[in-house]
Amino acid sequence: MRVTIADVARIAGVSKTTVSRVLNTRGEVDRSTRAHVREVIDRLGYVPSSGAVGLARGSSRTVGMLVPSVTWPWMGEVLQGVVDTVEEAGFGLLLFTCNRGAESVGRFTRQVSAGAFDGLLAVEPEDTLPMLAALHRKGLPVVLIDDRGRHPEFPHVTAANHEGGAAAAHHLLAAGRRTPLVLTGPLRFGCVRDRLDGFANACADGGHPLDPALVVESDFTEADARETVTRLLGEGRVFDAVFAHNDLAAIGALAALRTAGLRVPGDVAVIGFDDIPAARLTHPSLTTVRQPMREMGETAARMLLALLQGGEPPAPSAVLPTSVVARQSTTGV
Repeated sequence: MRVTIADVARIAGVSKTTVSRVLNTRGEVDRSTRAHVREVIDRLGYVPSSGAVGLARGSSRTVGMLVPSVTWPWMGEVLQGVVDTVEEAGFGLLLFTCNRGAESVGRFTRQVSAGAFDGLLAVEPEDTLPMLAALHRKGLPVVLIDDRGRHPEFPHVTAANHEGGAAAAHHLLAAGRRTPLVLTGPLRFGCVRDRLDGFANACADGGHPLDPALVVESDFTEADARETVTRLLGEGRVFDAVFAHNDLAAIGALAALRTAGLRVPGDVAVIGFDDIPAARLTHPSLTTVRQPMREMGETAARMLLALLQGGEPPAPSAVLPTSVVARQSTTGV
């Protein structure tokens, strides 16, 4: 027998109105009551009908957003850009993460089936692109943020990764650096390959092609970058700069160089990618290639709202510019 909103209200000890408010994320419900109702909903496996979550699809004035995790260093900036844009348009936002793997994806797909939101923004969790494409083909408007170079069939927003990699190379070459170590991210991501290609091409054009032994795949984490730089130094590898494909890896490189007694930027200059808030707080402060993360969230939200509101269809993709933010890890000042 299908679980109803009345069943949820009875077991939770609240009114059906309160359950509806929790489902709609509208109205005043205190935090403990909201958490209790959510726990009952999950325990009973209640799937709300489109009536229970507001109006039918196309008129709920709610946007869904699917992300791998809210703990990613730049995710807050993306979310803020999305929230500012959808709220200004009078829409609400339902946020879904994939912290619990298949369980999280299952909850998300139930909400899709229930018509809980009109369209979806996604920072693609690993291995979910086929699912997102299938939802798009079934009629759900979808916009992807940070497409990782995969260029899906539906609208997507990304940063100029190739140009960002080239800009990092030009910055280091201008500072007199000739033998950079490159700590890439996972090479299965197109954005990583784009950053590497841009950097490598600019170095070659400047007369200083990369040493293949100094191009090392990393996993975007501070710990892996720190261990990699420590290992290479122990092997006697010589380099006068590090280009890390994200700021966390650059921070790991800074730690390894400091432990090895090397001066930054005197002995080795370091540049990252992203411009997360922590980049300003390292010692020395971190030069980085800025991704316009808040603007990416805003742009994706505007693209989705255009689809939902029947306006001019958005361009199939938007590529936002990157720029070098010079700080002490390359300039010394």
